[in-house]
Amino acid sequence: MKNWICSLFLLFSIIQPALAQSLPTQKKDLALVIDDLGNNMKGTVEMLNLPVTLNVAIMPFLPSTKEDAELAYHNGHEVIVHLPMEPKKGKKSWLGPGAITTDLSDEEIRKRVVAAIKDVPHAVGINHHMGSKATEDERVMKIVLEVCKGNGLFYLDSKTTGKSVVSKLATEMGVPFLENNLFFDDIYTTQHIKKQASRLAGKLSENDRLIAIGHVGIAGPKMVKVLEEYIPVYQNKANIVALSELIPGYELIDKGP
Repeated sequence: MKNWICSLFLLFSIIQPALAQSLPTQKKDLALVIDDLGNNMKGTVEMLNLPVTLNVAIMPFLPSTKEDAELAYHNGHEVIVHLPMEPKKGKKSWLGPGAITTDLSDEEIRKRVVAAIKDVPHAVGINHHMGSKATEDERVMKIVLEVCKGNGLFYLDSKTTGKSVVSKLATEMGVPFLENNLFFDDIYTTQHIKKQASRLAGKLSENDRLIAIGHVGIAGPKMVKVLEEYIPVYQNKANIVALSELIPGYELIDKGP
């Protein structure tokens, strides 16, 4: 009996590693977000022609808002509203039209968020442009998230401040939300963007899902070239997905009116 048990244990010890090697490695999920479309920014067309699913954040009320949203949707990308929101530093004039600032009344904030959603065709979510001051303000963000919920949209917290209240409020209010993990181009040099792209590839070994944000505009052409180089690297480790695929039960969410 003792010999039989030892033989069985030996057989199992041989089979177990073989089985482990034969099982396919579960790929991770990676969502690539590109901000600042809507104003004929550099790199827009090249970015939208990349052969993967992107999440395209389009600013409302700008010359190419609708054109960029339609092209993104036609090319199979997911569209979200890139809502301009007040930062701690910088001029309000940098935000563009329809910005959400902390000095606005509740009614005006609600009105502007609703208008922004209506101005960006095919939008399924919202993230913020700048917004380090506004996203720390519970009054402001509660209204923004209420409008999100009422329209069946999710919210992506770009994490432009470590004191954002989005996570707290969205959890309390039952609003689907996600959080950015990395900016590719917070510094506009190719060297930095490639460093961040490489860093993201390393993170894919440690995390089941990641979200990373880049931009069109000043860094747009550089961002496109770096993504062209790194997309095959990411595809070896992860499925490149729409943000909505990272939200459990997204297909069951009431998409609003």
